[in-house]
Amino acid sequence: MDRTRCCIAGGGPAGMMLGLLLARAGIEVTVLEKHGDFLRDFRGDTVHPSTLRLLDELGLGEAFARLPFAKLAEMRAQVGTTTVVLGDMRRIPGRHKYVAMVPQWDFLDLLARAAAEEPCFTLRMQTEVTGLLTEGGRVTGVRFHDEHGSPGELVADLTVACDGRDSRVREAAGLRQRLFEVPMDVWQIRVDAPADPLKDGRVFARFGGGQAAVTMDRGTYYQTSYLIKKGRDAELRAHDIQWLRDRLGALFDWDDEVTGAIASWDDVKLLEVTFGRLRRWYRDGLLCIGDAAHTMSPVGGVGVNLALQDAVAAARILAAPLRRGTVGVADLAHVQKRRHLPMAVAQKSQQAEHTMIRSALDGTLDADRLPVPMRLLRRVPPLRTVAGYLGGVGVRPERAPAFARVSAGARSR
Repeated sequence: MDRTRCCIAGGGPAGMMLGLLLARAGIEVTVLEKHGDFLRDFRGDTVHPSTLRLLDELGLGEAFARLPFAKLAEMRAQVGTTTVVLGDMRRIPGRHKYVAMVPQWDFLDLLARAAAEEPCFTLRMQTEVTGLLTEGGRVTGVRFHDEHGSPGELVADLTVACDGRDSRVREAAGLRQRLFEVPMDVWQIRVDAPADPLKDGRVFARFGGGQAAVTMDRGTYYQTSYLIKKGRDAELRAHDIQWLRDRLGALFDWDDEVTGAIASWDDVKLLEVTFGRLRRWYRDGLLCIGDAAHTMSPVGGVGVNLALQDAVAAARILAAPLRRGTVGVADLAHVQKRRHLPMAVAQKSQQAEHTMIRSALDGTLDADRLPVPMRLLRRVPPLRTVAGYLGGVGVRPERAPAFARVSAGARSR
């Protein structure tokens, strides 16, 4: 039976960041990732200003800057023929005044390479957590299947669930989310990028005619999220695929050559949107962070940033008790208390955005009936910077703990 000080289930942004930080604190940490690589499409591909600052503090800023990415300094939406600037980051404090649009696999590879330099860090790919080990009500580790499909057990002082919105660890721990109503599911589609003035790395949203969609310019293609009313996927797929091509074409002014890349409904992936949070993020020996603790809606693209901030707070609060081997429920409660406000503010904002999306899908959102927040953003330009700060940095951004920072080429522990 294997043993580690901290077992992290899930090698996404929160899991890899937490693993790196704890390893830099000299804590033995093992990350279990069920996939064989990080190459999965339609993941959160936004690296926010607060994360970019964090990478600088960790000595990874220069390596990140060498990755190919576009810069998003402004968030725009078009309602009918009216354009609204939803957020402007060009005047926010700090060095990084933009969101970096980078494939998540590149970001995760960067974290994995940095973590691999730490002698206390282990990453086990193709290793899927299947259940929890418990003793007297305390979680003492996990059961898993390795890359060969063989069962195994990993004993740990602390297990951290970073395995996302459908967290198996959360379910095994008997923790249940309070779910909130959402108006939509999302079709995720890759569309060949045309040569037009919009191709500048932006994210842009379109609303009109009972439709709503958001597109991210990825250079050679548009990563497009097309919103549909909740639960209507099967009904709408009864249409010929040309129906969807025509609707996207009308919404984004794309011609048949562009939308022809959608060959069949097999090219349209469904994201069943869930949105909720745990009342308690922990039980003795176990902590949930990121989407495992508070499943975020995809609107606004804030989920990845929030998860990363959770990881930083968890590392700072838990490093010392992990070194001592004395992690208790009070320590885990401290993490939740620290991160509750940023999570609650982000979810409240997403609920407001859901109201707008519901109107858009009902066909009642148009340029003559803009929601009050949109009207204010058009009339009061400084509010765009405030919105840009909240979207790009957020409430209570976390700074890298001293033990993980790199200064003048040497890590300061």
